[in-house]
Amino acid sequence: MSLDTHQLAALAAVLRLGSFDAAAAALRVTPSAVSQRIKALEERIGTTLVHRAQPCTGTPLGKRLAKHAEDVALLEANALAGLTDRQAAAPRVSLAVPADSLATWLIPALALVGDMCFDLVLDDQDTSDDWLRRGEVSAAVTGHARAAPGCDVHALGHLRYVATASPAFMERHFDGIFSLPALAQAPMLVFNPKDRLQHRWAEARGAARFHPPIHHLPSSHGFVDAALCGLGWGMNPLSLVQEHLRRGSLVTLVPDAPLDVPLYWQVTRALAPALKRLTTAVRKTAQDRLNLRA
Repeated sequence: MSLDTHQLAALAAVLRLGSFDAAAAALRVTPSAVSQRIKALEERIGTTLVHRAQPCTGTPLGKRLAKHAEDVALLEANALAGLTDRQAAAPRVSLAVPADSLATWLIPALALVGDMCFDLVLDDQDTSDDWLRRGEVSAAVTGHARAAPGCDVHALGHLRYVATASPAFMERHFDGIFSLPALAQAPMLVFNPKDRLQHRWAEARGAARFHPPIHHLPSSHGFVDAALCGLGWGMNPLSLVQEHLRRGSLVTLVPDAPLDVPLYWQVTRALAPALKRLTTAVRKTAQDRLNLRA
């Protein structure tokens, strides 16, 4: 079954932007034309592809077809690269990345590419490769060396974390000296229910059946601010807190006890040639910025 490229482009635009009007503006056609293209595609496929709500969302098949449309546009842009008279929209690339990577080193890598538009989804490094397995992204920064099916994997280095808190927090909850009984009672910062970094660090210190009070705080920079304000202790990327540690506004719970988290770049093999420049930029930036030591 051959599918109309204009219809697929309309589907991808509606799901990316959330409305028929926004998709029409992006495609420089009327909302009626977008609606007709989506309706014709649904009739050809024989099923609903778009949930018409505010915002519009895709059915599972609609999402897969929209991702297919973006992949085709990416491959086409790569094939036609270098044609001076070509005036096409920049291809879009969907990526799954951990929030801490986005906050510390990844954005400069994306900026090096220049002629791609990125759709980023945030997920923990331990589960970001699930997006690759579902076919919803083209590449991901993950914490796993084992490649997802159909993907190539490249080691990037380690993102160093340190367990940090404010001096006042340490005085209030630890009497200034780290201990496991105090750790079990001290409020802890957790990014989301998937975040196990604090537990991994605590278990490495000897904590067992570890269930302290928890603040859920899904923000990398919010983690740092919460630690500065004494809300709780948490694992912060060293690059985000190094200056605070030097000034003494944050301290480590245990000196010289970092947690180094390995990171990998996984890219869909079929798209790897079209994403070669992105892969090169990610690997080069990671080489320059990861493995930062105090």
